[in-house]
Amino acid sequence: MMRLRRPPWWALLLAVVGAALFVYLGVWQLHRADYKEALLRRYATSVSAAPQDFAGVAVRPPTDSFPRVRARGRYLLDRIYLLDNPHHDHRGGVEVFVPFAVEGETSLLLVDAGFLHPGANGATPTLPALPKEETTLQGLYVPPPPVGFEMGGNALARQTHWPKESIFLDPTELAADLGRPLFPRVLALDADPASGYIRQHSLELSMTPARHRAYAFQWFSFALAAVAILLVLNRDKRRRSP
Repeated sequence: MMRLRRPPWWALLLAVVGAALFVYLGVWQLHRADYKEALLRRYATSVSAAPQDFAGVAVRPPTDSFPRVRARGRYLLDRIYLLDNPHHDHRGGVEVFVPFAVEGETSLLLVDAGFLHPGANGATPTLPALPKEETTLQGLYVPPPPVGFEMGGNALARQTHWPKESIFLDPTELAADLGRPLFPRVLALDADPASGYIRQHSLELSMTPARHRAYAFQWFSFALAAVAILLVLNRDKRRRSP
């Protein structure tokens, strides 16, 4: 049976504080996993929900749900944006975003029209036609695509012809490029096989529930390691007399 020396007070304090911190972080990661799973369930439920009027959620959308909405207005077809290289079926392509002028509103609604595979030799695909006349759109009112660091800065400002392409679509840069404010979320259109666009939308999360749980396991492992290190360093190595 292993015998232990009494550890220094500072070593005991360090181990206890460290283990407690690691356990707290692990529990927090588990809570984040549960929260993300709840978001994914709400997203899946929203796809089949009855559409509501866009005006009710346009400026202040609910933070933890994704309303399915109906909006009427006109596309700004001379101001199309292509988000480069999202993946569907492990193939590259572009996601097509089009500003939409909602009836009676100053702000523009950015519409995710759908995904297109690249043309021959990776060329920009031909864009299926969208309605020129006033039309009614239906879809989920979702957060805009995530942004990140873009080498060379704002790619949109350097382009003079539409459609403009970028690997990120920053709402602030889009609003500046359009000269008009944008609503805080994006309209991801309902699936329509006749449209020519692939509309298989999913909720983009910075971290999946599974990854949160993996981090939780990591933090709990660190807590066990802190206790184990304390025990190992304070073993009484003196041999007992026979």
